[in-house]
Amino acid sequence: MLRRMLLMLGAVIVVVLILAALKFNSIYSQIQQFKAPQPPIGVEVTESSRQPWQSRLPAIGTLTASQGIDLSVEIAGIISNVQFRSGEKIREGQPVVLLDSEIEQASLAAAQADLHLAKVEFERARSLVDRQAISRSEFDRLNAESQKAAATVAQLKASLAKKRILAPFSGTIGINQVDIGDFVAAGTPIATLQNLSTLFVDFYLAEQQVPLLAIGQSVRVRVAAFPDEHFEGRIVALNPKVETTTRNVQVRAELANPGERLLPGMFADLQVLLPSEEPRVVVPETAITYTLYGNSVLVVKEGQAPEPEEGTEQDTEASGRNEPYLVVERRFVETGERRDGQVVILEGLEAGEQVVIAGQLKLDTGAHVAIAEKRTLELDTDNGSGAR
Repeated sequence: MLRRMLLMLGAVIVVVLILAALKFNSIYSQIQQFKAPQPPIGVEVTESSRQPWQSRLPAIGTLTASQGIDLSVEIAGIISNVQFRSGEKIREGQPVVLLDSEIEQASLAAAQADLHLAKVEFERARSLVDRQAISRSEFDRLNAESQKAAATVAQLKASLAKKRILAPFSGTIGINQVDIGDFVAAGTPIATLQNLSTLFVDFYLAEQQVPLLAIGQSVRVRVAAFPDEHFEGRIVALNPKVETTTRNVQVRAELANPGERLLPGMFADLQVLLPSEEPRVVVPETAITYTLYGNSVLVVKEGQAPEPEEGTEQDTEASGRNEPYLVVERRFVETGERRDGQVVILEGLEAGEQVVIAGQLKLDTGAHVAIAEKRTLELDTDNGSGAR
């Protein structure tokens, strides 16, 4: 009986020892996994470069025609004829609208008859006054009557001319606002007339930027209707007064309008090109991490690799390759202008340093990384977002 109990106790002890050995082996394997160096994180990098950078002053403005008015009638009357079609091009001096002028023409005919009679009587009085057949006062009265009749004829001709609305300049006329037979009061609009060959863009800049502006300076304009195109212009006027409410100065630039694709009233996103062009350190905008504590980049540099244990798998792999051990360092930088996917670095980064452009969210200072293919830059270039 005692022997049987000893055998059972021995069997239990053997089972416990086996389970303990298995548990110890599992724990040891987990510890070794934690102690083993983690595989590097693949990141995309690019090299910061020093490039010529032309500074620009961004602004927003509105396009206006170099010549643009709303045609209207100056005196009241009834529309007798409309001599244009909406949207067509008209030339300077071309009749646009005619008002009924029968009464004015009849009055003009009567005034011209009175003028003729007054001239005849005046010429007769001139021959008689030399012979002293009439008094000098009668001659002066007839002279005044002749001048009064001439002034009446001129007044009626001017009034009759206002019955014909002529184009003051060549351009494109808009949609007709009147019809034949309409009675229009003075000031009633007929249609808009715009000369689209040349356009102005009016915009505002802060008063501290006035020393950077000059007549003839180049301006690059973009509009929402043609987002992939730039239109070149130049500054033609600076307002000699700063707005007291906004402390901004008004600037006007002129630009050609080939094909008359741009229209007055369009919203313009523009940049004033400054003449100075200085070399600046530039990186892609995707390399910048923006936080409340400041802007930063992750710089890739060589670090000190941890020593692998002898005889381990990591030791065998390390002895079989001769690659640099790369880590990242978070570097706070001062950024400048941003344009076309590029950012100017004013301080904190030198040209030639490698910065991470993809995968920053899972990295921090000291993280082990490996350089992957630059797929992000290639995609941006294909899409046109990386072109300057």
